[in-house]
This record gives sequence, structure tokens and C-alpha cells, in this order.
Amino acid sequence: MDRKLDLNLLVTFEALLAERNVSRTATRLGLSQPAVSAQLARLRDVFGDRLFVSAHRSMVPTARALELQEPLRAALDEVRGVVVVGRQFDHARASLTVKIAASDYVQCALLAPFAAELRRRAPGIRIAALPLDGRLVGRQAELGDVDLAIMTRATAPTMLRHRALFDESYVCVARRRHPLVHGRLDLKTFLTLDHVLVSPRGAGFWGPTDEALAALGHRRRVVLSVSSFLVVPEIVARSDLIALLPERIARSRGRSLQVLKPPIAVEGFSESMIWHERTHQHPGHRWIRDTLADWLKLVRRD
Repeated sequence: MDRKLDLNLLVTFEALLAERNVSRTATRLGLSQPAVSAQLARLRDVFGDRLFVSAHRSMVPTARALELQEPLRAALDEVRGVVVVGRQFDHARASLTVKIAASDYVQCALLAPFAAELRRRAPGIRIAALPLDGRLVGRQAELGDVDLAIMTRATAPTMLRHRALFDESYVCVARRRHPLVHGRLDLKTFLTLDHVLVSPRGAGFWGPTDEALAALGHRRRVVLSVSSFLVVPEIVARSDLIALLPERIARSRGRSLQVLKPPIAVEGFSESMIWHERTHQHPGHRWIRDTLADWLKLVRRD
């Protein structure tokens, strides 16, 4: 290796490949922009290549930079692994930020109460909850933009590690003083009422419930489509609309709602933790994964 090359330069190179912007790289590394620019100049000298060329508000890596990206990441991950192997992790005194990608439903029903639990056990560990995009999460995990994702195993990238977390089922919700719903819901009433449907990508009026109804020769009236589960309890509590929600979020908002068994069978889903090999051996990230799984078991028993 060239004597002019040190580990800090490689870390900067890795960040530049991820951010493709000097200003964002400086923020990510806690450096000044001139310092990052100076390190980029040294990297260009070491590798005998421009590495990045200017584009609109960003930098485009050269063919040589892209060629170096995978070996660089593997080498840095190996170094990080050597540093942390055998180190005792003291969660009560640790300082760590964990970036977790999850749907709004999982952030509300799972991450919010778990973050409160973490404040008690590990006050120096912070959670950065990020929106989940299944199409991007593999790349985000690879680049270090996401440390952990919570999603269905079937939709997760196959190259990522996974661990089952919990199974979820759907329940029906109606407002407490609904004129036609009194503690139970039969199929006839279900079909008579107007429904709210959650369409994560927006503007959808058909979902798993409609598939199940169609198989029985029925159709419900979906009069409102929203993109988030979180707004549904408030909508239902203030109207005569009903909706199907994951049970965890329905129970967490249940004071103003009746939570009922659906009159038809609607298939639920399973959520898993997903992570990249780069954090697999890290003691802090491993502690977070184990603690989240163990905490969920205790919550279920309660």
C-alpha cells in the first residue's frame, strides 16, 4: 500500500461513495468541507484517477471508483470487525445511534414503546426511525444508511440476514358509539357500512380484504383511501366508517374504538428484522437485535 494512504482516507472514500457530495460527506464524518476536499485530492493522487466528476449538485464516481467500491467496503468491514471482536459491550454506558427503517405502523406500534424501554436500559443509545422503502432497503443497508429494517421476510432482499420478530393479524375497528355496531360485527352489517382502506402507495381501493370478499362473491364499499395506518383510528373515531387494522395499532389506539373480530378470514402477516453482514458481528447492533426480540416476547406475555 502506498505510504500516502491511511485509514482515514479510506473512510472518507467510503463516505464519498455513499453521499456523492462533499458537504454531506463532511457532515457525515464530522469534518469541514475543506478537509474533505483535501482528502479527496490525496485520494486522487494515490489512485491516479479523478474518482469523482462533478454533476448537478452531486458527484458521479468514475469507473475506477466503482471498481474499488466493493473491495474498499470489505476491507473496512474487516478492520471494524477486528476492533470490536471480543470487546465487552456495556449497554448502560454505550453511545450509539441505530438507524431503523420501518413502516409508520411499526414505528408507532413497536419502535416508539421500544425507544422508551431503551431510555431506561441504555440511555446513550439513540434510535433514528426512517421510512421503509422495500425497493431501496438493500442498497441502504449496504451503504450504512440503514442499520436494521423491520419488514416482511417475503419482501426483504435475499442477501440480507433476517430474524423473525412477530406475527400480526387484522381486526376491525368502529367508533365506540357506532349506531350499527355493538360489540360484534356480522358479515351483513360489514357489507352495509362504508370503509376506510389503507393504500401505502396511495389511491388504492382494493386490498387483501377485498380479495377475501370477492372469493365469497361479495364486495364492500370503500369510500376513503389513505396512505397511512396512523390516521385511520382518528378517522374512524370521528365517523361511522369502519376499517381493518393490524391488531397492535388498533389496541394501542383502542380507547375511542371498538376492536372487533372481522366477519371474514383475512390473512395476517409476519414481521422480521433484516440487517446487512456489516453489522452482524458488531456488539452494539447485536445487543439491539437481541434486546428488541426479547422485549417483544415479554410484551406478548403481558
